[in-house]
Amino acid sequence: MSIDREALIRQMGGEAVVKAMDHEARAEAMEDFMSEQLDKHLLQKNKTKKYPTVAELEEQIETRDVRRGIGKLFRPTQAKFGLDPDFEGQKLDRLPPMPERPTLADFFELRFRPAGHLLQSAALARRAGVSEEVVLACLLHDVANSLIRVDHGYWGAQLIEPYVSEKVAFAVRYHQALRFFPDPSVGYEYPTVYYELFGEDYVPPPYIRAAAEYARNHKWYMEARLVTLNDLYAFDPDAEVSIDEFRDIVGRHFAQPAEGLGYDNSPVSHMWRTLIKPDSPL
Repeated sequence: MSIDREALIRQMGGEAVVKAMDHEARAEAMEDFMSEQLDKHLLQKNKTKKYPTVAELEEQIETRDVRRGIGKLFRPTQAKFGLDPDFEGQKLDRLPPMPERPTLADFFELRFRPAGHLLQSAALARRAGVSEEVVLACLLHDVANSLIRVDHGYWGAQLIEPYVSEKVAFAVRYHQALRFFPDPSVGYEYPTVYYELFGEDYVPPPYIRAAAEYARNHKWYMEARLVTLNDLYAFDPDAEVSIDEFRDIVGRHFAQPAEGLGYDNSPVSHMWRTLIKPDSPL
């Protein structure tokens, strides 16, 4: 992507401001600028794009090798990141073994990786100056996608509920419904990619509409809304974010069990064990 130097400097505050910045601040400002330019490019490109209808997506079901809602760990590695990948001829990869007492960081490094979407979302939220609980919610909001993609907000909230505050679990649960409903007061718009995923004439089902209405009237509405606001729908291929950058926040707000996730006999231990050994036959 070519960079308009003059536009970049203007957005950064002018030549004097740029000269006063250290290298890290300049890099972050350039990253933000490039991300905005990429979003604008994609929005312009999508204006002329032909999106499928709900009926057309339904007709494609019998042409696929797997259900669209399958979790990422159950897909061949090279296919797990596409919207509708062709699985013909692709094989599963062997997953690396997990430690005896796995931590959340271990799951990020050995099961969720590269987890660029989650890490970039959390980094974006932290740069925006939101609370640590919202940053953690952004870091965890899509973790259930490795297990299952259908109703991932509900699955994700259940997966983390024993280890985080009620506020964090609420934000993860209700971000799913709120994604479909714009909020001009914070600059959130309907994601363009959803026209591709759900169909251009898609209408959220009643339970989603009811959940969004409930969340909108809840005291923690803004926590859930900030997750959608910092949810990246166009990934920055040049941004590199590590889970190490969030170990302090995880340490303060995620109750890591001494036995390890999956082995602490919590109501959701079986879900973490499924992520540990998705190749187990029973």
